[in-house]
Amino acid sequence: MATPTPQPPSSASRPGGVRPNASPPKISGTQGWPALWQCRSALSWALWPVSQLYRALMATRAALYRTGLLHSEHPGRPVIVVGNVVAGGSGKTPVVMALVQYLQSLGLRPGVVSRGYGRTTQGCLAVLPTSVASEVGDEPLLIAQQCRVPVYVASKRTLAARTLLAQHPEVDVLVCDDGLQHLALQRDLEICVFNPHGTGNGFLLPAGPLREPWPRRVDWVLYTGDAPPPSHAKVPATGGTFGLQRHLASYAVAANGRQVPLSTLQGQPVHAVAAIGQPGLFFGMLRSAGLTLATQEALPDHYDFDSWQRLSYQPEVLVCTEKDAVKLWKQHPDALAVPLQITLDDGFLRQLKERLASLASPLSSPDPFAR
Repeated sequence: MATPTPQPPSSASRPGGVRPNASPPKISGTQGWPALWQCRSALSWALWPVSQLYRALMATRAALYRTGLLHSEHPGRPVIVVGNVVAGGSGKTPVVMALVQYLQSLGLRPGVVSRGYGRTTQGCLAVLPTSVASEVGDEPLLIAQQCRVPVYVASKRTLAARTLLAQHPEVDVLVCDDGLQHLALQRDLEICVFNPHGTGNGFLLPAGPLREPWPRRVDWVLYTGDAPPPSHAKVPATGGTFGLQRHLASYAVAANGRQVPLSTLQGQPVHAVAAIGQPGLFFGMLRSAGLTLATQEALPDHYDFDSWQRLSYQPEVLVCTEKDAVKLWKQHPDALAVPLQITLDDGFLRQLKERLASLASPLSSPDPFAR
């Protein structure tokens, strides 16, 4: 017997923007960049003068660090910074996790420092596998759970690095998640990650997505997608530019750790939810894996899910990302998380291993601005 479908709430009451009377409901929301960042439109040109003020502020800040008027420090261990130069998600955290696992395979003992974006707490905190996402940040918690390495969060990465090494002196290499613009932390190696959007229209904030002027010198550029970033996104990487192989695992993970083969979900209606920088990419990968998305819901990056409610008319199978699961499982333990797996290029890994071996002293480049 057919079950009557209840009237959904108005779109104003849901961050995902549910449209009443949609059949089947397709829930939309934050899809990534604003349209003006994707091309050089009249609006982006109108904002261009503001972006030049932002450029001047960034240049002044860098000069203050370069001249020593603002203090920077090195923690005394090799530091690898993984970041990007654009606003929004680019896949940094999966790269950090893959990098940490590779360092572990070399016999190294890595630690991770991060800002802990979106957390409600202050100061420097250790991130444990049992921590609460709202207190430490969803991405650091995911790293701690998946990699089982020391992870510390602080708005000042230098404080996080000092505290981590004081508590874990065995750590012999530090990975900084999203720290290209955090100039107070000196670094030995820099990795810049791009998603398929590249640098968008090539303008600085707010006229475009760039957080700092590009091109600038980094050690490696890693990109997702079928081709490198567009031609205007020149990549002056000393080590080169390498593609990332990104794919979903062949299974989903339940809250109790049980693995559910994706093949068993094929043919069932799925409600997919994602609160990441590029949710459309996740939804597309689910479809490519053979799943039927009856509904999909894109929420703002780092959405806390405390106020999120599953509508009664949504399908039985609730699928999310691993990053969202660390928050979603608290209220919805039936959700299934599909891991995103990253394969780092062999050429990049060879170069990274050589560069790490060449670091005769913890600080091989005392001036992080001489790049």
